Amino acid sequence: MSEQAVNQGHVEYNISDAGIATIEFGHPLSNSLPGKILQKLADTITTLGNDAAVKVIVIRSSGEKAFCAGASFDELISIKDLETGQQFFSGFAKVINACRKAPKLIIGRVHGKAVGGGVGVASAVDYCFATKHADVKLSELAVGIGPFVVGPAVERKIGVSAMSELAINATEWRSADWAYRKGLYAQVFDTVDEMDKEIGILADKLSNSNPEAMRLLKQIFWEGTENWDDLLAERAGMSGRLVLSDFTVNAINQFKKK
Repeated sequence: MSEQAVNQGHVEYNISDAGIATIEFGHPLSNSLPGKILQKLADTITTLGNDAAVKVIVIRSSGEKAFCAGASFDELISIKDLETGQQFFSGFAKVINACRKAPKLIIGRVHGKAVGGGVGVASAVDYCFATKHADVKLSELAVGIGPFVVGPAVERKIGVSAMSELAINATEWRSADWAYRKGLYAQVFDTVDEMDKEIGILADKLSNSNPEAMRLLKQIFWEGTENWDDLLAERAGMSGRLVLSDFTVNAINQFKKK
């Protein structure tokens, strides 16, 4: 990914008359997440979460192939100091924490494969829809790092055992059905059209539900995560240190050649 590519991508949103806010992120390279996109995504989630006109939030990505390819490899390789490394990985922490703190229920729409940070996004929403093409992989260990920042969100959703399976066998895909059976996805559909229809039905129901009841329900769902501002910042520091190592730089370069 060139400097130009790092600066590409978008985060857009719209709010329906019913108060359903839909956030879409995208990037030409398999919806990967450069730092600027991560920051804008986190800010957008926070803004809409605090907007009285918004009743429920839907997060989706653009295109028809990958949902999210995770971190930008070229941006990772360009990191030359600990501060920059921690700042980059803090972008994923900000997105997860924005989802956690938003007083609105968040629906995820995962239409295709999710890698690394993409699995983190799917884990951070409150109810996640997917298609049968939405396989998952935590590839961080394969490039010399580890899923430290997204780990707490993934573990909260699918448990230590399943998260460990993803983290340790870092080059193997797990099917959408596997993710459904582990609790990452609430529902899995054969087609995008079927999924979108059900997302519309649920979002419409929630837009007519008691906002205060949903806010309190979300608080209960996320009990025990009150320390995540500090925890995820600490985890970002772990990844930030590792990405500076020769081992990781070489691993990322080898991974890119595949």
